[in-house]
Amino acid sequence: MARPALEVAEIFRAHGPAWRCAQAGHLSLGQLKVMSAIEQCRSAALGGHVLHCQACNHTQIAYNSCRNRHCPKCQGSAARRWLQERQADLLPVEYYHLVFTLPAPIGKLAWYNKSVIYGLLFQAAAETLRSIAADPKHLGARIGATLVLHTWGSSMTHHPHVHGIVPGGGVSLDGQRWVSCRPGFFLPVRVLSRRFRHLLLDRLAEAHRENKLQFFGEHRGLAEAKRFADWLQPLRQCEWVVYAKRPFAGPEAVLAYLSRYTHRVAISNSRLIALDERGVTFRCKDYRCKGRVRYKTMTLSVEEFMRRFLLHVLPRGFHRIRHYGLLANTTSKDNLAQARELLIDSTPQEIEDAQTKDADGAYETAEPSASLAWLCPDCGAPMIILQSFERTQLPRAPPAGTGES
Repeated sequence: MARPALEVAEIFRAHGPAWRCAQAGHLSLGQLKVMSAIEQCRSAALGGHVLHCQACNHTQIAYNSCRNRHCPKCQGSAARRWLQERQADLLPVEYYHLVFTLPAPIGKLAWYNKSVIYGLLFQAAAETLRSIAADPKHLGARIGATLVLHTWGSSMTHHPHVHGIVPGGGVSLDGQRWVSCRPGFFLPVRVLSRRFRHLLLDRLAEAHRENKLQFFGEHRGLAEAKRFADWLQPLRQCEWVVYAKRPFAGPEAVLAYLSRYTHRVAISNSRLIALDERGVTFRCKDYRCKGRVRYKTMTLSVEEFMRRFLLHVLPRGFHRIRHYGLLANTTSKDNLAQARELLIDSTPQEIEDAQTKDADGAYETAEPSASLAWLCPDCGAPMIILQSFERTQLPRAPPAGTGES
């Protein structure tokens, strides 16, 4: 794959140090760590290997990756590893895609309460799906769901929402049969929307009573219980956005979708166009438009680009990919085996129990393993490691004309 003409790392390397000084005291430790990791990614600062191709004598240096979950360069390989682990979890049924979105006023509160409100978003979306699906008036079954948190819109503004990938059916409440949903229809969106609204607002009010929320600036007055209750009231009356897309066209389409969404960051390197005196220009979508005119370009000052990117740094240890119901990590192996048995009435195949942990990994480096092979860019033959060097240590004799891999 050709390297993008411009990368987020280049923007941070060129302008990050001065901006960090200007923003001293206004950036969190997590944001500073993300900036540092991206700036150092695949550079001598993280160490690496000298590789040699015995077939054509090509030699090159491969620098280690930062493997930070917010790094655009590292998330492609992380997504591929994750997908290999999840392939065994797919069932031979239709899959549906739903999106649960926080209203803008609550999204603003999440700027200063990420762990609490993002956690409530996950909980409310998962309980909404499970409770409505378990209702005999709708499906009457125990279902599974994979939820993925995104906190950005196409222009990197703050827009918290979760994408849900859900099998089209579930195990009956008595555990004796598989209950399929109607073809092309999973659950009624309006019912999901109102249940989601009720659950999230109730849990948000509970979090306020337990003093789990912080308020700053224009929201400072909401620390008072009466004002917070009054602030919530209009949100109980308006319609919330729960969006259901058409079912996926088979398991391959589910995997293709997951490969694009599970390990996304605020912006990919492939969307960047230019860095010049005007700022950073990148591709984005205007969702108010239809057709080809939806795709546009946007230019932000370098400072605003970095600010928006760092808006989406998650709290340390916060899991942005979560599995519920039949797909919950601790019980997924047994649940999926039961589902397959009910679906095909035969001995279920053994399912690999892969538990995915989505931790920060801010300074982990990509060490060689038995499953990792470097291929020669000239002839395609496997390359061997001549030398490994640690962080900030240069190779003893860099080959002439080599560059970063």
